[in-house]
Amino acid sequence: MYKLNYDKLLHIETEEIQFGFNKSYHYHRYEPTPYEHLEKLFHEFPLHKTDYVVDFGCGKGRLNFFIHYLFQSTVTGIEMNEEFYQDALYNLEKYRENRKVREGKINFHLGKAEGYAIQPEDNYFYFFNPFSLPIFQKIISNLFYSLEEKSRIVKIILYFPSNEYLFFMDNHAFFEKEADVHVGNKTDKDHFVIYKSIY
Repeated sequence: MYKLNYDKLLHIETEEIQFGFNKSYHYHRYEPTPYEHLEKLFHEFPLHKTDYVVDFGCGKGRLNFFIHYLFQSTVTGIEMNEEFYQDALYNLEKYRENRKVREGKINFHLGKAEGYAIQPEDNYFYFFNPFSLPIFQKIISNLFYSLEEKSRIVKIILYFPSNEYLFFMDNHAFFEKEADVHVGNKTDKDHFVIYKSIY
Protein backbone atom coordinates (compact mmCIF):
# COMPACT_ATOMS: atom_id res chain seq x y z
CA MET A 1 0.00 0.00 0.00
CA TYR A 2 1.33 3.44 -0.98
CA LYS A 3 2.21 5.72 1.92
CA LEU A 4 2.12 9.45 1.32
CA ASN A 5 5.31 11.17 2.49
CA TYR A 6 3.74 14.01 4.46
CA ASP A 7 7.06 15.42 5.63
CA LYS A 8 8.03 15.95 2.00
CA LEU A 9 4.57 17.22 1.05
CA LEU A 10 4.49 19.73 3.90
CA HIS A 11 8.18 20.71 3.61
CA ILE A 12 8.92 19.75 7.22
CA GLU A 13 11.21 17.30 9.03
CA THR A 14 9.72 15.35 11.93
CA GLU A 15 10.96 11.79 11.45
CA GLU A 16 13.87 11.62 13.88
CA ILE A 17 13.03 10.23 17.33
CA GLN A 18 14.78 11.17 20.57
CA PHE A 19 17.48 8.77 21.71
CA GLY A 20 18.20 8.44 25.40
CA PHE A 21 15.86 9.74 28.05
CA ASN A 22 15.07 12.96 29.86
CA LYS A 23 16.73 13.63 33.21
CA SER A 24 13.41 13.35 35.02
CA TYR A 25 11.42 10.11 34.89
CA HIS A 26 8.27 12.27 34.75
CA TYR A 27 8.97 13.26 31.11
CA HIS A 28 9.24 10.65 28.38
CA ARG A 29 11.24 10.80 25.16
CA TYR A 30 9.92 12.24 21.90
CA GLU A 31 8.62 9.88 19.25
CA PRO A 32 6.31 11.12 16.48
CA THR A 33 2.93 9.48 15.89
CA PRO A 34 3.06 7.52 12.60
CA TYR A 35 1.29 9.35 9.80
CA GLU A 36 -0.70 6.27 8.79
CA HIS A 37 -2.12 6.14 12.32
CA LEU A 38 -3.06 9.82 12.20
CA GLU A 39 -4.76 9.22 8.85
CA LYS A 40 -6.93 6.50 10.36
CA LEU A 41 -7.77 8.54 13.46
CA PHE A 42 -8.86 11.63 11.57
CA HIS A 43 -10.67 9.63 8.91
CA GLU A 44 -12.92 8.32 11.67
CA PHE A 45 -12.95 11.55 13.71
CA PRO A 46 -12.51 14.55 11.41
CA LEU A 47 -11.89 17.95 12.95
CA HIS A 48 -13.28 21.33 11.90
CA LYS A 49 -11.78 24.67 11.03
CA THR A 50 -13.28 26.07 14.24
CA ASP A 51 -11.54 23.54 16.52
CA TYR A 52 -8.59 24.45 18.76
CA VAL A 53 -6.18 21.58 19.35
CA VAL A 54 -3.42 21.43 21.96
CA ASP A 55 -0.63 18.87 21.53
CA PHE A 56 1.23 18.23 24.79
CA GLY A 57 4.78 17.14 24.04
CA CYS A 58 4.60 18.21 20.39
CA GLY A 59 8.25 17.58 19.54
CA LYS A 60 8.92 18.95 16.06
CA GLY A 61 5.26 19.67 15.36
CA ARG A 62 4.14 16.75 13.19
CA LEU A 63 0.58 16.64 14.56
CA ASN A 64 0.23 20.43 14.34
CA PHE A 65 1.12 20.63 10.65
CA PHE A 66 -0.87 17.52 9.75
CA ILE A 67 -4.04 18.86 11.40
CA HIS A 68 -3.65 22.31 9.89
CA TYR A 69 -3.06 20.83 6.44
CA LEU A 70 -6.18 18.65 6.60
CA PHE A 71 -8.63 20.84 8.51
CA GLN A 72 -7.17 24.35 8.95
CA SER A 73 -7.92 24.00 12.68
CA THR A 74 -5.96 26.17 15.13
CA VAL A 75 -3.18 24.08 16.66
CA THR A 76 -0.85 24.73 19.59
CA GLY A 77 2.15 22.59 20.42
CA ILE A 78 3.73 22.55 23.89
CA GLU A 79 7.34 21.37 24.08
CA MET A 80 9.85 21.50 26.93
CA ASN A 81 12.91 20.44 24.90
CA GLU A 82 14.45 23.61 23.46
CA GLU A 83 16.09 21.79 20.54
CA PHE A 84 12.79 20.27 19.42
CA TYR A 85 11.03 23.59 19.97
CA GLN A 86 13.53 25.30 17.65
CA ASP A 87 13.04 22.49 15.12
CA ALA A 88 9.27 23.10 15.28
CA LEU A 89 9.77 26.82 14.64
CA TYR A 90 12.02 26.04 11.68
CA ASN A 91 9.40 23.64 10.34
CA LEU A 92 6.82 26.41 10.70
CA GLU A 93 8.98 28.73 8.59
CA LYS A 94 9.30 26.12 5.83
CA TYR A 95 5.60 25.27 6.01
CA ARG A 96 4.65 28.95 5.69
CA GLU A 97 6.90 29.37 2.66
CA ASN A 98 4.76 26.87 0.78
CA ARG A 99 1.27 27.41 2.23
CA LYS A 100 -0.94 30.27 3.30
CA VAL A 101 -1.18 30.26 7.08
CA ARG A 102 -3.19 32.87 8.93
CA GLU A 103 -1.38 34.41 11.90
CA GLY A 104 -2.14 32.49 15.10
CA LYS A 105 -3.32 29.28 13.40
CA ILE A 106 -0.15 27.31 14.27
CA ASN A 107 1.53 28.08 17.59
CA PHE A 108 4.40 26.61 19.57
CA HIS A 109 5.20 27.25 23.24
CA LEU A 110 8.44 26.37 24.99
CA GLY A 111 7.84 25.09 28.52
CA LYS A 112 6.44 22.32 30.64
CA ALA A 113 3.01 21.04 29.71
CA GLU A 114 1.56 21.58 33.16
CA GLY A 115 2.54 25.25 32.94
CA TYR A 116 0.47 25.91 29.82
CA ALA A 117 -2.48 28.24 30.48
CA ILE A 118 -5.41 26.48 28.81
CA GLN A 119 -7.31 28.95 26.65
CA PRO A 120 -11.11 29.31 26.71
CA GLU A 121 -11.37 28.17 23.09
CA ASP A 122 -9.15 25.05 23.45
CA ASN A 123 -11.37 22.00 22.94
CA TYR A 124 -9.11 19.11 21.84
CA PHE A 125 -6.12 17.85 23.83
CA TYR A 126 -3.66 15.31 22.40
CA PHE A 127 -1.28 13.11 24.40
CA PHE A 128 1.18 10.51 23.08
CA ASN A 129 2.09 9.24 26.56
CA PRO A 130 4.47 12.19 27.02
CA PHE A 131 4.89 12.17 30.79
CA SER A 132 4.01 10.45 34.06
CA LEU A 133 0.52 10.23 35.54
CA PRO A 134 1.02 13.07 38.11
CA ILE A 135 1.83 15.51 35.28
CA PHE A 136 -1.19 14.33 33.30
CA GLN A 137 -3.42 14.74 36.38
CA LYS A 138 -2.15 18.30 36.83
CA ILE A 139 -3.09 19.14 33.25
CA ILE A 140 -6.57 17.68 33.73
CA SER A 141 -6.87 19.84 36.85
CA ASN A 142 -5.84 22.90 34.79
CA LEU A 143 -8.46 21.93 32.25
CA PHE A 144 -11.19 21.99 34.89
CA TYR A 145 -10.22 25.48 35.96
CA SER A 146 -10.65 26.47 32.33
CA LEU A 147 -14.03 24.74 32.12
CA GLU A 148 -15.20 26.64 35.19
CA GLU A 149 -14.36 29.87 33.39
CA LYS A 150 -15.94 28.77 30.11
CA SER A 151 -18.20 25.72 30.00
CA ARG A 152 -17.76 23.71 26.79
CA ILE A 153 -17.40 20.17 25.47
CA VAL A 154 -13.77 19.10 25.32
CA LYS A 155 -12.16 15.92 24.07
CA ILE A 156 -8.96 14.18 25.10
CA ILE A 157 -7.15 11.99 22.59
CA LEU A 158 -4.69 9.47 24.02
CA TYR A 159 -2.33 7.60 21.70
CA PHE A 160 -0.55 4.48 22.94
CA PRO A 161 -1.93 5.23 26.43
CA SER A 162 -0.43 3.77 29.57
CA ASN A 163 -2.59 1.66 31.85
CA GLU A 164 -2.32 4.43 34.47
CA TYR A 165 -3.76 7.02 32.08
CA LEU A 166 -6.60 4.68 31.09
CA PHE A 167 -7.46 3.81 34.69
CA PHE A 168 -7.50 7.48 35.66
CA MET A 169 -9.72 8.49 32.74
CA ASP A 170 -12.04 5.48 32.95
CA ASN A 171 -12.75 6.33 36.57
CA HIS A 172 -13.01 10.08 36.16
CA ALA A 173 -16.39 11.52 37.10
CA PHE A 174 -16.46 14.13 34.34
CA PHE A 175 -15.28 12.15 31.31
CA GLU A 176 -16.68 9.23 29.36
CA LYS A 177 -15.00 7.14 26.70
CA GLU A 178 -16.26 8.09 23.28
CA ALA A 179 -14.21 5.83 21.02
CA ASP A 180 -11.35 3.39 20.71
CA VAL A 181 -9.54 3.50 17.35
CA HIS A 182 -7.21 0.55 16.82
CA VAL A 183 -4.38 0.94 14.36
CA GLY A 184 -2.66 -2.37 15.13
CA ASN A 185 -3.80 -5.60 16.73
CA LYS A 186 -6.77 -5.23 19.06
CA THR A 187 -4.64 -6.88 21.74
CA ASP A 188 -1.84 -4.29 21.77
CA LYS A 189 -1.60 -0.67 22.89
CA ASP A 190 -1.24 0.74 19.38
CA HIS A 191 -4.53 2.60 19.43
CA PHE A 192 -6.21 5.90 20.18
CA VAL A 193 -8.67 6.33 23.01
CA ILE A 194 -10.93 9.38 22.91
CA TYR A 195 -12.67 10.77 25.99
CA LYS A 196 -15.39 13.38 26.00
CA SER A 197 -16.32 15.72 28.83
CA ILE A 198 -19.82 15.31 30.21
CA TYR A 199 -20.21 18.84 31.58
